[in-house]
Amino acid sequence: MICIEIRFAISPCLRQGLLFYALICSLSLYLPAVDAKQSQAEESQYDAAFERWESIGSRLKEPIFRDHVKAKWIDEAKGQFFYRIETGEDETRFVFVDAQSRSRTEFENFEQMTQAIRSELPEFAATQKLDSLTPNTRIRRSQNGGDRTDIRFQNDTDRTLIYKWINSEGRFVDYGKVDPQKSVSISTFEGHAWALQNEAGETIAAFVADVSQPLAIINSDTPIPMQENRSRGRRANRASSPRHRSPNALWRVNYEDNNMVLVDENSGERTILTTDGTTDCVYSGNVWWSPNSKHFVVMKTERVETRKIPIVESSPDGSIHSKLMMVDYAKPGDPRDHPRPVLFDVENRTPKLIEDSLFPNPFSIDNLRWHQDGTSFSFVYNQRGHQALRVIAVDAETAIPRAMIDEQSNTFVCYSHKQFLRRLDKTNEAIWMSERSGWNHLYLVDQKTGQTINAITSGNWVVRSVERVEEEKRQIWLVVSGIDPDQDPYYRHLVRVNFDGTDVVRLTSGDGDHSWEFTSGNRYLIDTYSRVDLPPVTTLRDADTGKEICQLETADASKVLQTGWQYPERFVAKGRDGETDIYGIIIRPTNFDPSKRYPVMESIYAGPQAAFVPKSFGRQTGMQKMAELGFIIVKIDGMGTSYRSKAFHDVCWQNLGDSGFPDRIAWIQAAAKEYPEMDLSRIGIWGGSAGGQSALRALIDHGDFYRAAAADCGCHDNRVDKMWWNEQWMGYPVGPHYEQESNVTQVHKMQGDLMLIGGELDTNVDPASTMQVVNGLVKANKDFEFLLMPGVGHGAAGHPYAQRRQADFFVRKLLGLAR
Repeated sequence: MICIEIRFAISPCLRQGLLFYALICSLSLYLPAVDAKQSQAEESQYDAAFERWESIGSRLKEPIFRDHVKAKWIDEAKGQFFYRIETGEDETRFVFVDAQSRSRTEFENFEQMTQAIRSELPEFAATQKLDSLTPNTRIRRSQNGGDRTDIRFQNDTDRTLIYKWINSEGRFVDYGKVDPQKSVSISTFEGHAWALQNEAGETIAAFVADVSQPLAIINSDTPIPMQENRSRGRRANRASSPRHRSPNALWRVNYEDNNMVLVDENSGERTILTTDGTTDCVYSGNVWWSPNSKHFVVMKTERVETRKIPIVESSPDGSIHSKLMMVDYAKPGDPRDHPRPVLFDVENRTPKLIEDSLFPNPFSIDNLRWHQDGTSFSFVYNQRGHQALRVIAVDAETAIPRAMIDEQSNTFVCYSHKQFLRRLDKTNEAIWMSERSGWNHLYLVDQKTGQTINAITSGNWVVRSVERVEEEKRQIWLVVSGIDPDQDPYYRHLVRVNFDGTDVVRLTSGDGDHSWEFTSGNRYLIDTYSRVDLPPVTTLRDADTGKEICQLETADASKVLQTGWQYPERFVAKGRDGETDIYGIIIRPTNFDPSKRYPVMESIYAGPQAAFVPKSFGRQTGMQKMAELGFIIVKIDGMGTSYRSKAFHDVCWQNLGDSGFPDRIAWIQAAAKEYPEMDLSRIGIWGGSAGGQSALRALIDHGDFYRAAAADCGCHDNRVDKMWWNEQWMGYPVGPHYEQESNVTQVHKMQGDLMLIGGELDTNVDPASTMQVVNGLVKANKDFEFLLMPGVGHGAAGHPYAQRRQADFFVRKLLGLAR
């Protein structure tokens, strides 16, 4: 074989060019295969993420045991009760409690417990039918189901009976048969209604399931139930409608043609009291009679036309044409009805319009009430702009008003969530709620002088609400938070205190958020507390001292934890001032891998009316669902929200665009230092309503930190949203600060990726608010995504389709995955 070698002389430049060409050719053959594999891998990751997203609800349905105690009291004086508790899959126990001996005894079933009660409490067994369910004399409908229980039908007749469930609409649903002299046991829920019929379809017995009485006996003595009468309540309501009659039943007030007529109930004689009422200035509403029937008060109201906004339903059922609705919708700065109280004297029958220099510009006048001696009445005046809240007392003879209590603030008086007034007429005192000390507390006030007698509560903690007032004992029961310096300041506790501020008694304890239930005679207290990372713990306490009698239950969440779900983590970091503790939680996906880096997603609602980080135990399914896509979820209460000091709350004043972001960002940065799996180069945020406003604001003011946001039904311009909410926090009159806080006027500053969601039938937040943001984005030539949901109202992102689209948005923008 002859080999011939042929060589070409190729210059170095030509050689490099040929090599580069060969490389490009080889890559052109290889790249499509690489792209296809990469695309398939991304699609697989995308599908896996959404499979976890879709399945988390069913995965978290695993039961939690021993988490709810519903006591059935046998003898409160002796402190004896029992309850049924679920202890496992299809496993229950009955628990008998004796408070006096501080004992708690568990039984395997109801019969075992009743036998024990019979031996220990023979007098109870003789008077109570624990082992037999009382039949109903009327057929009932099922109510919302309570605890799961059993009902056993014992047929002591000589006929086969058919047992049927009666649903909430009154429909009978066949379940089975029970033969003569036999019994059958089925699973049901407390409050569910059952009927037993013979084979001719005649109802011969009816029962409602009760956890304490599972046995339903049907024999010759069982009463045949009557059919339910659904109209009785409505007729009774109509018959009891008010007729503006005086307490002594001698007089009646009628409204006729916007005016007042006084009618003598004995003679029928009519006296026209006013003639100046018109459709624009009308006498109407309640009639407040003095206890001695000598005087009465009504409101004379100058009416204004309420703004109406157009709501267009694009796709109404049964029509191809859109439908226009006009909805009453008062906005900040709009005129408002102006009520004034008018005092009438029955003897001289002359109306007296109360001089209004103390209440010239009402947002509202309410809580009007006569004092017990009949010599005066008082009402609460809420001034437009919410910087003054007064209790005005008016003398019945002279009609001269005076300020009984005068609450004022340079920012706002939180009338909507921190207002309480209890008049104590027997002692000429009143209990009043105020933040005048910098913390929300109660004060005892002299009704005659308006002077503060004493603070009922004080300290660097807050009163959340009033549970009960007992005037004879001069004691008050309060829901408070922040009273334990070593606990989360949002946890609720129950305390009792004397009117003079002495003897503060803690009725709950334990590091968690508390709820409670008193016995009917208020001798005992069943106290349940939990945290996001602690399932419920239930304790029996002495309602007078708060001392623990015995622990009843500690909930078992092991079945849920076996799914891979973890308790949310509580996390605390300093806020914008470097001093104030900011509280939040961290939620991780069920397949969390600490060696990986995860984008961070913040669920935001920063409305000043409350605080929003969950405090009690729950699965947090909504946030956990978002985590399953591959995110670490955080939720934080920044400054400007409620339940802390007045200074903490005041940050929101005329400053809703702030939304606590300086605190939120500091908190997230602190969390990321402790948990390096949090990737702060990929941060998203989502929220609805006021949360939608804040979500967009994150990209406007903090687009260097937040990368993507989804804003659902946001109130993006506080001038466009509802009057009461916005004037409460932004003030009145409408000033330049409204424009400065508007997302619409600032949207040209937006950085990052934005998804807007809206419901076309939203009557809570005017849909124009979102559309004006769209208009601003278009004018600023900003890219964004927009989903308008036909036929959907407020909270459109809760719709399954919008939920999926929102999730897809964040998966694309923060995870870089698409399908």
